[in-house]
Amino acid sequence: MSVSLNANGNLEDGESHLAQSDEGMVASANPLATGAGLRILKSGGNAVDAAVTVAATLNVVEPFMSGVGGIGVSLVYWAKDDQLRALDFSGNAPSGAATQLFTDERKSLGSIAMLVPGNLAGWWEMHQSYGSKEWEVLFKDAIEFAQEGFQLTRFGGEMIQNSVPRLSNFPSSEILLDQSGAPPCSGETLKLPLLASSLRKIAEKGVDTFYTGELADSIVSGLSELGGILTKDDLANYSPSWKEPITIEYRGDTIYAPPPNSTAFQILQTLKLLDQFDLEELNFTGSDFPHIFIEAVKLAVSDRIQYAGDPKINPVPLNVLLSEEYALSQKRRIDFKKVNDSPGDRFLQHRPAKSLMPGEFDGGMTTHFAVADKYGNVVNVTQTLGGAFGSALAPKDTGIFMNNMCHWFDLEEGSPNIIGPGKKVDFCCSPTQIFREEKFFASVGTPGSWGIMQTTPQIIVNLLDRGMDIQNAIEAPRLKSTIGRKVETESRFSTETINGLKLLGHEITDIGPYSRAVGGAQGITRDEASGRFYGGADPRRDGYAEGL
Repeated sequence: MSVSLNANGNLEDGESHLAQSDEGMVASANPLATGAGLRILKSGGNAVDAAVTVAATLNVVEPFMSGVGGIGVSLVYWAKDDQLRALDFSGNAPSGAATQLFTDERKSLGSIAMLVPGNLAGWWEMHQSYGSKEWEVLFKDAIEFAQEGFQLTRFGGEMIQNSVPRLSNFPSSEILLDQSGAPPCSGETLKLPLLASSLRKIAEKGVDTFYTGELADSIVSGLSELGGILTKDDLANYSPSWKEPITIEYRGDTIYAPPPNSTAFQILQTLKLLDQFDLEELNFTGSDFPHIFIEAVKLAVSDRIQYAGDPKINPVPLNVLLSEEYALSQKRRIDFKKVNDSPGDRFLQHRPAKSLMPGEFDGGMTTHFAVADKYGNVVNVTQTLGGAFGSALAPKDTGIFMNNMCHWFDLEEGSPNIIGPGKKVDFCCSPTQIFREEKFFASVGTPGSWGIMQTTPQIIVNLLDRGMDIQNAIEAPRLKSTIGRKVETESRFSTETINGLKLLGHEITDIGPYSRAVGGAQGITRDEASGRFYGGADPRRDGYAEGL
């Protein structure tokens, strides 16, 4: 399991513990959601059944991060078929979306900021393909927590408090704020009766109520009253899609991730580049490895900005970007004694001076959870509302907060990720699975916006290169390159590491010992010899892992 931080940002008990079980494992961003998933496993459900339950429960106990109004992606390993599949339920822009309708503010807040929500369609598709329990049963805990209430954690209370300025713009703020506009505090019981009613309809009637029925009517009319552009046809025409994961070899293991429009290829590019360095070259106790990692990230993010978007319109040249030859050529651009400038996370027509350009070649607020069952099936899901409470509004008494994923589109001409009718967005949800000698070894994933593509490879390096268990790999200090030479680092890095990075020219910002800015990861590993599962969860948020 994992434990929360105290007021000083330190672990409450001084340490956290690795969850272990031979029968199954759940690792999620909230103890109540983890417990709900475990109850499904204990009652005979499989990993997909439990995953749907965890997802629905997180909608309630972590309403600022995810829910049926959001989007996501999953990796499903089905042991009986020895098959790993990616399910894309990342939504798409409404049919009426056009650049002239948007400003930076309007694509982040309010009635036109959302993509067609895909989460519920994704949960349904996973269940239809692999589930064994009745659909209605999977929502029991979520409905009960929403109707009867649950105790807000410190993290949950802080998230609602920080969101008051955004929530206050819309009538649905009364879901969370009292008559004076004040939010509930940590430790208080929060009840969400409107959401309970909507979840009950979904449990009883399936996804049709949300995409073509009663809830669809309420969502579209509620948004329309506020100037929204989402239509009933947009909802009715949406469906998720199964895809082949993308993959690389790293240190002899095989790493899988979702294909574009997920930007997980940045994770694989970073690891592929690191794979060109011998472990002897990478001194983890000083500044050598962090420097090489930062420089590898800068090269990978430059490529992501150049190519990521709707893959049907702008296909990403993965056969080149993930190739051995390209990784070797990129390695030559990294100097142990030199710092390059990062272009940042977004497309800019005019990049910062001296920032890295893509390599040359010929031819051209989020949550994560993982579930494993006694059969060896493993599901990991990353899903999001975008920002805190997404668009910050829940239409017409539904209690369902809608995502603001239009924020992740660009408005500048020339970007492969420019907003447009029906388009897929370059989105950062990037669950991964690792196989060793063709057998499942690990699942790793995290929230953190574009920082996901930096946090995930750090955890994987901790697992595969440094030999850590999954809990220690998640807890280990992290860093994040931002723009130019700026790097955010947790203060638990050694003085030798920080001073070494500064001497090289990295501009370091201390973000405290355990910072939410570098994610909130969950993961599961499996020992092939014993069959035992190990679970890890992030103390930076409310992560909790527990086995049967």
